Amino acid sequence: MKKFGILSREKMKSLCLLLLVAQFCMPLQAAAMTIGEERTISEQLLYSVRAQFRLLDDPDISQYINDLGYQVLTVAGPQYFNYHFFVVKSDQFNAFAAPGGLVFFYTGLIKTMKTENQLISVLAHEIGHVVSRHIAQRMAKSGKISAITMGLGLAALALGNPELLIGSMAAGQALNLHYSRQDEEEADRLSFGWMKEMHRNPTAMEGMLKTMRRITRYRSDKLPQYLLTHPNPEARANYVESLIEIDDKQKVPGYYKKTDNFRFLRFKYRIMLQSMDLEQMRIACTNLATSSMDPEQQIMAEYGLALIAREDHNFSRAAELLKKVEAAYPDRDILEVDIAVLKMEAGQLDEATALLQHAVKRDPTDMYAVFELAKARIQQKEYGRAEKLLHEVAKAMPEYSQLYYEIARAKADQGLDNESRFYLGKYSLYEGRMKQAKQYLTRASKDTTLPEPLRNEAAAILERLKKLEKS
Repeated sequence: MKKFGILSREKMKSLCLLLLVAQFCMPLQAAAMTIGEERTISEQLLYSVRAQFRLLDDPDISQYINDLGYQVLTVAGPQYFNYHFFVVKSDQFNAFAAPGGLVFFYTGLIKTMKTENQLISVLAHEIGHVVSRHIAQRMAKSGKISAITMGLGLAALALGNPELLIGSMAAGQALNLHYSRQDEEEADRLSFGWMKEMHRNPTAMEGMLKTMRRITRYRSDKLPQYLLTHPNPEARANYVESLIEIDDKQKVPGYYKKTDNFRFLRFKYRIMLQSMDLEQMRIACTNLATSSMDPEQQIMAEYGLALIAREDHNFSRAAELLKKVEAAYPDRDILEVDIAVLKMEAGQLDEATALLQHAVKRDPTDMYAVFELAKARIQQKEYGRAEKLLHEVAKAMPEYSQLYYEIARAKADQGLDNESRFYLGKYSLYEGRMKQAKQYLTRASKDTTLPEPLRNEAAAILERLKKLEKS
């Protein structure tokens, strides 16, 4: 029999977050769960995930994965929700689709992927669950429950700590939130069809399922969260193989376009840099760079080594490696931004600024370039130009916490401490630090020296938080 002792600090923290979800939620009938109620639950779940995990939402990472998501949604048709796709820093092998169009990918899962099509296959599968409203249907079959129970169950699955709910009413509900074989087949069938329509070869689904099957066989003592909520990888693999066998497009030359994995591999290495031990990453990249038979994998491993060299402040080595990657991909404009960031960190501010200005002029919608140019302008003490750029980022990515930190820093440099505190409040809010956010925003809402629009915004945020807590 398993013995239960005192919860660890991390598990206690997770339990508190689960209870936070509970206090936000309203009683409801599962069978009568509305689209609006799904949105409310997803909003609360996002607060919990922000508080527990770090979201890797740098502009280039966020824009890439959301762009892929929107490609799938374009072929999936009109939706009830505004979808948003997040990368969560966690070693868990997990992905999670919440009601309301939120889809989370954990870095532990992304690191196992080899191609962009594999990422799209999992992303489309999760969209398939949301489109089919599988969680809502599972709840409806459970009879009368409360949103408190659902919120706890969803949070337990998202945070990867369902054992925290043992003995509680939500424990059973968390177990009921796993997908059935029929749910999985429906999501796989939708994903397969959408990939075909996108001219993306759905054989990538088979590759991911083989990875999942291998993990199931070798880690049966403690399966990853993804394989608990998405069971039967063996059956799923067989089902997908049967779909591939009858796929008439496999015999049409050129129907499935050859996928360029530059964007995916760049995305993957940037995630690896922020989520794993540098020495382990160095070994993995070195092995690929020296022994891979795939030229694309080989050269992009050099990109990973360039990131490591930059992290080690070996700027000359990083520049040398980036130049090699740029020579292989001369038409990839984003590498110019990477080189500019390297120059900025190396103290070559004027050269970095010139490159970033060129990048923003070429593509004003590239928020990676816009954000980095704003940071360069702050270093140059050109605060007006910096803030204008940062507000452009805010329009495109209103929940990106770091941009508010940069605005707060610019305001503080100018002696505008009252405005700096307001933006630190927004930074804390989107970092999941609710207590600090309330403190900063309460002070801002009462500060008559603060510009009226900022006071009103602070008050509106506090009112929204108050309503969520009262519910």
